[in-house]
Amino acid sequence: MSIFAVGINHKTAPVSVREKVAFTPDNLTHALQQMVDDLECKEAAILSTCNRTELYFVQDRPLDVVQQQIIDWLQQYHKVSSNLIAPSLYWHHDSQAVNHMMRVACGLDSLILGEPQILGQMKQAYSQAKAAGSMQVVMERLFQRTFGVAKEVRTETEIGSSAVSVAFAAVNLAKHIFANLKKSKVLLIGAGETIELVAKHLYDNQVSKITVANRTVARAENMAREIGAEVITLAQIPEHICDADIVISSTGSTLPILGKGMIEQALEKRRHRPIFMVDIAVPRDIEEQVGELEDVFLYTVDDLQGIVAQNMENRRKAAIDAEKIVGSGTDDFMAWLRGLNTQNSVVAYRNQCLGRRNELLLKAKQQLANNKDPQAVMAELATKLTNNLMHAPTRAIQQAAQGGELDKLIYLHDVFDLDSKDN
Repeated sequence: MSIFAVGINHKTAPVSVREKVAFTPDNLTHALQQMVDDLECKEAAILSTCNRTELYFVQDRPLDVVQQQIIDWLQQYHKVSSNLIAPSLYWHHDSQAVNHMMRVACGLDSLILGEPQILGQMKQAYSQAKAAGSMQVVMERLFQRTFGVAKEVRTETEIGSSAVSVAFAAVNLAKHIFANLKKSKVLLIGAGETIELVAKHLYDNQVSKITVANRTVARAENMAREIGAEVITLAQIPEHICDADIVISSTGSTLPILGKGMIEQALEKRRHRPIFMVDIAVPRDIEEQVGELEDVFLYTVDDLQGIVAQNMENRRKAAIDAEKIVGSGTDDFMAWLRGLNTQNSVVAYRNQCLGRRNELLLKAKQQLANNKDPQAVMAELATKLTNNLMHAPTRAIQQAAQGGELDKLIYLHDVFDLDSKDN
C-alpha cells in the first residue's frame, strides 16, 4: 500500500495548460468515483484551485505503472493530449507525498509564500472526498494530520502574519493609523485589479463606507456591487473627498488626479482630522507636495514595496521553522502508517494460523465422535498442526541457505529466535 500525490501547478505549467485539467465542484464527485473505479484506487481526493490541480490517492501498484495510468486517465477524462500535460506533472510517493501535501496546506508551496486560502481549499477537498465516499482510514488520517500540522505552523511561526501584497500592505498601514477601521470612510480611485483587492480587504475589515471613483462608471459599478459601495466619477472627487478618512488611488492617468490645493480644502472641511492616503499608481495620482501637509499620511508604491519586501523576508525566515514542523508531521504519519501495515500483517498471519487450527480441530472432533483412540487423535492433531506451522518458515530457511543469502538467514534466525538458549 503506497500513497501518491500527482499534480500540476503554477511552477510547472501556464494557466492555459492548468485550466485544461482543472476540476469544477460540479464534476468533482464523479471524478473521484471514476478514480476509485477506473484506477482501482483504495482511496482518493482531488485538490483543484486556480494555481494547482493535485490528485492524492492510495494504490498498490508500482510507481511506473501508476504514472502511466494517471496520464491515460487525465487524458481520457479531460479530453486533452497526454503530450500536453505529461511534461508538467510532478510525482510524489509515500513520505514525499505526505510531506508535499502538508507543505501545500501550510502555504509553503504557494505562489505567495504562506498564503492562508489554500488551507480552506484543502479542507474543501477533504469534505468533497468524504461526500463522494472515496475517503477511508489512511486518507482520513492523512488529512487530519495535515490540518493539525497547518494549524501548528500558523500558531508557532510568523509565516502568515505579514502583508506580502501591495493591496494588503495598504490596508495594514491603514490599521496602524486608524485603530478601528469599522468607523472609517474610504475613497478608492480607479477600478483595476489592485483596487479590487484593496476593496476586498477593506470590505473584510467592515469599514463604515466605501466610495469608488472611476473614469468609467460602468466598470466601477461591477466591483462596487459586490461590496455595497457607492460609485462616483473622477469629476465628483472634490466634493466627496472631505468625507474620506482613507484615500487609495491606482489609475492609469498620466497626470496627478489629486493636488495639494484640493486636499487643503478637504482638510479645512474636515477640521483637520487626518487623512491616510496611498498612491499605488505609476505615474503618481497624488501630487508629491500633498505629503507636506501636516494632517496627511501619504505613502507611495515604493513605500509599500519596501514593506512587502521586508515582510516577504520575514516569511522566508518563518518558513524554515515551518519546514521543521512539516518534517516532524511527516515522520509521525509515516510511523503510524508503518504500524498500520505491521498490524495488518500480524492479523493476516494470526488468522491464517487460526484457520488451519480450526480445520484440524474440527477433523479431530469428528474422529473422536467416530470412537477413534483419543491419544492417536491428539498425536495426529499435534503433528499436523506443527508441520503446518513449520512449513513456511522451513521453506524460507532452506531457500535462503540454498541461495547463499546470509543476511536473510541471520534475519530468519532473529525472527524465530533460533539462537535462544531455551531452544
